[in-house]
Amino acid sequence: MLRLMADGLPDKEIADALFVARATASKHVAAVLSKLGVDSRAAAVAIALRHQLV
Repeated sequence: MLRLMADGLPDKEIADALFVARATASKHVAAVLSKLGVDSRAAAVAIALRHQLV
């Protein structure tokens, strides 16, 4: 999920890549943001890069 977010993909393209519904992808993105304690995809990606998760 973080790699797809880092690639700048919107929810629809993330959903297509993971073979899930768009709503499911949106919920997963929201869960990632919540777990990382951030409010934006950019902040989540910054954390992921800083910790070499992607």
